[in-house]
Amino acid sequence: MSLTESVPERRALIVVDVQPTFCEGGELATEGANEIAHRVAAYAAAHRDRYTTVVTTQDWHIDPGEHFSETPDFVDSWPPHGIAGTPYAELHPALSELDPDVRLKKGQYSHGYSGFDGADERGRSLATVLEDAGVTAVDVVGLVESHCVKHTALDARRAGLHVRVLTDLTIPVSEAQGEEAEKELTSAGVELRDSSVL
Repeated sequence: MSLTESVPERRALIVVDVQPTFCEGGELATEGANEIAHRVAAYAAAHRDRYTTVVTTQDWHIDPGEHFSETPDFVDSWPPHGIAGTPYAELHPALSELDPDVRLKKGQYSHGYSGFDGADERGRSLATVLEDAGVTAVDVVGLVESHCVKHTALDARRAGLHVRVLTDLTIPVSEAQGEEAEKELTSAGVELRDSSVL
């Protein structure tokens, strides 16, 4: 390969925590999350050919310690959600035809904010999954921008990957938290893009 040739980009789509537990009617709902679930599903169906691999993450809490609280502060502690084995912890029904290449579960015994905290059924971390697939870049979408999407994207940058958060395919808990998250992401070198202009 000559110096003028570039290595082809291998990009992954990381679908973060698109689960009923975070949608309207769930234990830790964000208004508008159901719509995001359907948008993510439509985007993935239309653009699967853009991605070397598609990964989903799920909160799958068994005993996450202080992450759960009967008197949550909604900063470090939360009402019980994403409880392992319950219907609300499964992938959102909108993703029923997604057929991801890899599914990771996270937060069994910890907060598990980042997809990089999880593991697939073979025990591989997200970092290993991406390395095994030769991935050099990722697009991060899902629920929610101000928390697990943000942490997953930041960890992907720390892993040396080129990272985009597709802002029309995620949603923050609140506008203020979304603005703060986007500042953090931009400062870390994460691109914020609308999927319609890719």
